[in-house]
Amino acid sequence: MKESTADAVATTEFILVRHGETAWNLEGRMQGHLDVPLNPLGLLQAEAICKRFASERLDAIYSSDLERALKTVQPLAQHGVTIEREPRLRERHYGVLQGLTSNEAAALHGPLWDKYRARHPDVVLAGGETLREFSQRVIDVISELGRRHRGQRVLLATHGGVLDVAYRHATAMPLDGPRNFPIRNASVNVLLHRDQHWQVANWGDVSHLPVQALDDA
Repeated sequence: MKESTADAVATTEFILVRHGETAWNLEGRMQGHLDVPLNPLGLLQAEAICKRFASERLDAIYSSDLERALKTVQPLAQHGVTIEREPRLRERHYGVLQGLTSNEAAALHGPLWDKYRARHPDVVLAGGETLREFSQRVIDVISELGRRHRGQRVLLATHGGVLDVAYRHATAMPLDGPRNFPIRNASVNVLLHRDQHWQVANWGDVSHLPVQALDDA
């Protein structure tokens, strides 16, 4: 069946939720693909996310398959919403830097750490992804979901790095530019997708949380 003009230009609302707090967030450790669980505050943040969206229409929910993202939106399943696991919503794979604090990374991999901190798009993290590779993965999956859910309201449970790429993509901000926007645990961030164009509608909302959330350093 031929797609109508109205369907082709319908606006999709993406609600991007960063996972709740983990012990490694508090320690400043790079989590990447390592499956770190939510800490007690992170579980409370997950409940706050559930309360916020329990009475709102959500046409679909996708989550990174890592536990900290899944657990953040899992309470919504109590309201009959199916949560689909999407591995492409995972955090960037940080290779040899995974599991390290900034001080440890600087001591063990000084030159590599300096290039990582400078956001060089093509610096290779042994065993991991370059920033450019990671960015393309994120852009591919959100663009695909935008086409699949035209005119719908979709929640994505994901990670700080994914939020960083999505914001930059929507605002045409370069990958190597310094970040000037917040990425907080359990924050609500809204992007609109219409006719291949992206727009930031709301960003960094933590009004539903009982205490201030950590920003992604």
